[in-house]
Amino acid sequence: MKSIIIAAPYSGSGKTTVTLGIMECLRRRGLKVAPFKVGPDFIDPGYHRLVAGRPSINLDGWMCGAGFVRETFARHVQDADIAVIEGVMGLYDGISGAGDEGSTAQIARLTGSPVILVVDAKSMARSAAAMVKGFAEFDPELNLAGVIFNNVASDNHGRILREAVEGSLPAVKVLGCIPRDEMLHIPSRHLGLLTADENSLAPEFLDLLVETIRTSVDMGMLWSVATQRWSLEAANGNRKGPGQPEVVRIALARDAAFSFVYEDNLRLLREAGAEIVEFSPLLDEHLPDDVCGIYLPGGYPEVFADTLAANGAMRDAVRAAIEAGMPAYAECGGFIYLTRGVVDAKCEAASLHELVGIFPVTTRMLPRRKALGYREIETVADSIIGPRGTVARGHEFHYSEMEGMPAHVERGYQVRKGGNDLGLEGFRFKNCLASYIHLHFGSCPDLARTFVENCKKYKN
Repeated sequence: MKSIIIAAPYSGSGKTTVTLGIMECLRRRGLKVAPFKVGPDFIDPGYHRLVAGRPSINLDGWMCGAGFVRETFARHVQDADIAVIEGVMGLYDGISGAGDEGSTAQIARLTGSPVILVVDAKSMARSAAAMVKGFAEFDPELNLAGVIFNNVASDNHGRILREAVEGSLPAVKVLGCIPRDEMLHIPSRHLGLLTADENSLAPEFLDLLVETIRTSVDMGMLWSVATQRWSLEAANGNRKGPGQPEVVRIALARDAAFSFVYEDNLRLLREAGAEIVEFSPLLDEHLPDDVCGIYLPGGYPEVFADTLAANGAMRDAVRAAIEAGMPAYAECGGFIYLTRGVVDAKCEAASLHELVGIFPVTTRMLPRRKALGYREIETVADSIIGPRGTVARGHEFHYSEMEGMPAHVERGYQVRKGGNDLGLEGFRFKNCLASYIHLHFGSCPDLARTFVENCKKYKN
């Protein structure tokens, strides 16, 4: 099994487009591609799934730790010919300037994958080689095996770039020079690209992307620099789990409004005994039959607020289940869905789109980002995801804010960012727990087991 990491010096260099093109080229050659994404992002993995035909897995060294990263990587590559990992931000960017925890470079070392650097060559010539040299030599333990130049203006521009790198860095292969083409642009909005549910990549786009990669990138050379060093046994990725646990059905909201969920969260729930049953708060009128728990992940409920508000039958069904004591876990967009409603701050005359109303506050969308970054939580009371003192990690990213939560609503988390205390969050109503933070269950696998156990208690 081979593997590569597609990285960049900084965000906006074109690594998502290049990653998708490489995945599609490999898939069209009959190869099984296992897609991965470094960091907490949800949108890029959706596109990976469209192209590769299988879920894309987040790899995050800060949220989940080295052991979990190695294990989940091994689990998800066992039937693949090649793993293609898309990096996050710049190659060495992580949670601090003192180390590379949470960075693409950390994942490259943990998986033994060579790095292919995508460099936006717009307005650069020989200086691009100096940039590549700095990235190649910054960490001698990292294998920067190749570079792909993007936004190349002409054949002569590409020739200069090749000469500069080949003359100063013979160990780094110039794999290709991709010409500037606005037709390869993927639309975006405030949290990043449009989701794959909204922009499903037309066949014409993929054909153009594949033709661009085939004519601009040496895929044979790319295949040759991909390593074959990964050992499944060394990571215990093929170890067998415990016997089959009792199964309990958990309803997962999954549609265009709710698509931000870590695939490993679902895997860990299944291993703990959950049968995940998907439903759509946009389209369905009732919860799936015989469910004993609800998982409301993040997404873009504000974009579909009018449709969610109009589906009164589903709002009533979710409210009734929670009022009856069914365990429910909601994060970010799912949390917004459980408030009284959402209003757009950009429109003074905007009306309130009424939502489920479990939490007695209104959510307001903002023109600027409200919160971004990693978070660590510690539970301050027993809850559906763990006893008091449970520590887990996750990520927060949103353009909304809520009214002050009334004091009578119980708080479940103490939240920290780095060494700073951010106060109490994780709001509780009966067996419902909701928060702006997307927790990665890989940071504390007991989260999944405890949630499933509470769903079993409700079932019985």
